[in-house]
Amino acid sequence: MKGILPAILFICLLPLSTATAHDYDLETVAEGLEHPWSIAFLPDGRILVTERAGRLRLIEDGILHPEPIAEVPEAYVASQGGLFEVMLHPDYEHNGWIYLSLAHGTPKANTTRVVRARLEDHALTDLDVLFDSEPSKDTPVHYGGRMTFLPDETLLLGLGDGFDYREAAQDRGSHLGSLIRLNADGSIPSDNPFVDDQDSLPAIYSYGHRNIQGIIHDPETGLIWSHEHGPRGGDELNIIRPGANYGWPAATHGVDYSGARITPHKSLPEMEDPIHVWTPAIAPAGMSQYRGEAFHRWQGNLLIAGLVARAVIRVELEGEEVVATHRHFEDIGARIRAVQTGPEGAIYILTDSADGAVIRANPDT
Repeated sequence: MKGILPAILFICLLPLSTATAHDYDLETVAEGLEHPWSIAFLPDGRILVTERAGRLRLIEDGILHPEPIAEVPEAYVASQGGLFEVMLHPDYEHNGWIYLSLAHGTPKANTTRVVRARLEDHALTDLDVLFDSEPSKDTPVHYGGRMTFLPDETLLLGLGDGFDYREAAQDRGSHLGSLIRLNADGSIPSDNPFVDDQDSLPAIYSYGHRNIQGIIHDPETGLIWSHEHGPRGGDELNIIRPGANYGWPAATHGVDYSGARITPHKSLPEMEDPIHVWTPAIAPAGMSQYRGEAFHRWQGNLLIAGLVARAVIRVELEGEEVVATHRHFEDIGARIRAVQTGPEGAIYILTDSADGAVIRANPDT
């Protein structure tokens, strides 16, 4: 809230250290992927990767299968639109559910969609459409699309404001610029914060967001961390609280792309302030929290993919505070779309280009 603003500004001035290439070894796991966006690890060792161009790919025994997985729902592929997140249900080994987010529709009427399906014989089966954001829009940008599960097996989905519709982020009658919470089957949880408010859409969990591009739940602290793109500067790291308003566009640390002021306010009463702000922008993309032994000194740190930063940003935490940030893997020399911890503790990095790659980082021994 407003009282923590001086601490936020102090944190923003913390030095950003850079690791050397000698801290790790890099190995290309797969290449030739068209804007890879998300990665998920199957229990049997296979790896799923989405391409924003609308394809779901499979890596098996270290080899990228030449054919995409069949029966993937058609995505609206334009500008930032396409196939986004792939994620397993927490009880995947028993129910087999795989969740996908994607842009859906036409140039004049498109939205963010969530589906679930099962993988059988290199094809998706039992496809269910769980959610379409409302209203539809006519812009091919700011979809959000990142997801995470909470311990009660409800699903959080971050959404964007559609760029031209930023005022909708303050309107709870619209999903634009919100974080939504669903049951695993797409129904609405009865304890959502606005479920009994006739002027609000019942799936909304928080609102006032510009374009959420990373979200995780920390099982040790119970905190929900998310980040979102600012306009020109003002990228935010937030702690999500149910029912909270995160300010956009009434309050922001950024300015418009033209340099014009969006609002005179960086903070407003009854609105949540960010925990950390990046100006200049890093353009945060996927986010994970390191849990593993390989990079044991990074235990509990947030790892944030940086598009403009062309690095992975490691964020050290103490409770609800950021105590330091560091840049890693800049020697890859590419925009970074996603970063995840593999089951063996290695770090998997997705590069964002028309000839993108999956890269595995292991500590330098």
